[in-house]
Amino acid sequence: MSLSIQLPRFMQKLDAKWLSIGTLWLFHISAIIGITAGYFEFFVTKTPLNLIIAIALLVLNYKINTLKTSLLLLTFFSAGMFVEWVGVHNDFLFGPYAYGDNLGWKLDGVPYLIGVNWAILVFITGAMANTFKINQWLKVFLGAFLMVFLDFMIEVAAPIFDFWAFDGGVAPLQNYIAWFAIASVLHFIFQRMCVKGDTFFSVHLYVCQLVFFTYFAVYYTL
Repeated sequence: MSLSIQLPRFMQKLDAKWLSIGTLWLFHISAIIGITAGYFEFFVTKTPLNLIIAIALLVLNYKINTLKTSLLLLTFFSAGMFVEWVGVHNDFLFGPYAYGDNLGWKLDGVPYLIGVNWAILVFITGAMANTFKINQWLKVFLGAFLMVFLDFMIEVAAPIFDFWAFDGGVAPLQNYIAWFAIASVLHFIFQRMCVKGDTFFSVHLYVCQLVFFTYFAVYYTL
């Protein structure tokens, strides 16, 4: 005779969520330790895998399982790819920059994972903004600000990690202005579509990226 213990459904969901969050932190903390310890090439070249896992966990935990949320994810991905294509081929948008080799396959100079990253960031910062009891426009601007703030931290490590690099080595002010303007448009769409997502998971995904890039922003500037 064998005993089988069935966890309540809410506990099964909780376990799955914590497993997802644990996976996110495991990858980011391992990379911090590994890169600091001297295994730069091994960990930095695994960035595409990290982003693929992040989008997979987002789909599972955020409940992107309806036509509306799926189309919205595709819209944000496509918008991200489009503005980055314009940016790479026309300096007026973000400033003069080019992508390196550590973000994987590209479409005419733009890594597909950059479009994925735009989609991820809109969804998670949108969910974070929705936790505040403020009007829709303030949520739009808060979500856009959270995206720009993370980008500000990423910019220090991006050329070192061979993600992308601006001419002169420093992202110009117009980069952040363009980011905020574009992110505001995407967040306006997000708010108008009344998307409800998993805030708890979103906060962890945002914070683990913020911790990772803030650490290296400090590490490489000391």
